[in-house]
Amino acid sequence: MATRSSKLAQWQANRVSTLLRNAQAIDVEIVLISTVGDERRDVPIHALGGTGVFVKEVQQAVLDGRADIAVHSAKDLPSMSADGLLLACVPERGDVRDVLVGARLDAIPNGGTVATGSVRRRAQLLALRSDLVFAELRGNIDTRLDRAGDFDAIALAAAGIDRIGRADEIAQRLEVDAMLPQVGQGALAVECRASDNLVQELLATINDTAQHACVTSERAFLAAIGGGCDAPIGAFAQYAGAALVILAVIADGHGQLHRTTASGTDPTLVGQDAARALLRYVETP
Repeated sequence: MATRSSKLAQWQANRVSTLLRNAQAIDVEIVLISTVGDERRDVPIHALGGTGVFVKEVQQAVLDGRADIAVHSAKDLPSMSADGLLLACVPERGDVRDVLVGARLDAIPNGGTVATGSVRRRAQLLALRSDLVFAELRGNIDTRLDRAGDFDAIALAAAGIDRIGRADEIAQRLEVDAMLPQVGQGALAVECRASDNLVQELLATINDTAQHACVTSERAFLAAIGGGCDAPIGAFAQYAGAALVILAVIADGHGQLHRTTASGTDPTLVGQDAARALLRYVETP
């Protein structure tokens, strides 16, 4: 099983390993991989190419046969699976929300500084507080949390903080209706070779079919809006009875937020419907 070497990535791999051990009574060896996103912490993620900078080397380990399974944060995956790989399993999803550490939103002073490397977070925070200014912040979760005192607040994903045991440092969890998360946020994503039927069968025993469908819908939205789109976007899908409902947002070139909702029973079509409603706001070169 291949994964990044960060504390969070190892937690995620150990979690998947435990689930497989409990379901199939098999032992799993974890292979730690360094990615370009880990090595270039001095460069903003969007400058490195955005999505994919934390997964390509992990995926290559599976394609090369050095590992049979790759474990990722679903939000780090590009919208389309790499050739030869299959997103076989989404075993569980944590809290999808973003959080503030250091101060609640209404306690940040006028003109205060929030540190985050995410253009999505910046756009939505500005819609809530137009006076805020932003600073770049990179590094693993522990590194970012340890720098919280350098700013009025920092913004991160709730699930990562919860999983490394530092949830008591959260000042505020921002509700989804105010701050839509990144596609796949909070979910674990497990890939394997598309030709490896045995591993696919093993992973099916720990797959959460509802959460897999929700992540599929969000990824379909991202793919349809433009997999390489650098506009600030967010999306979150969940079931309401038998219908899957996706909420999505994009910020246009002027920073104005545009939201939409789509629903249905086919996850891919629901995500594509949401994208079609927002494509007019995507700026083309």
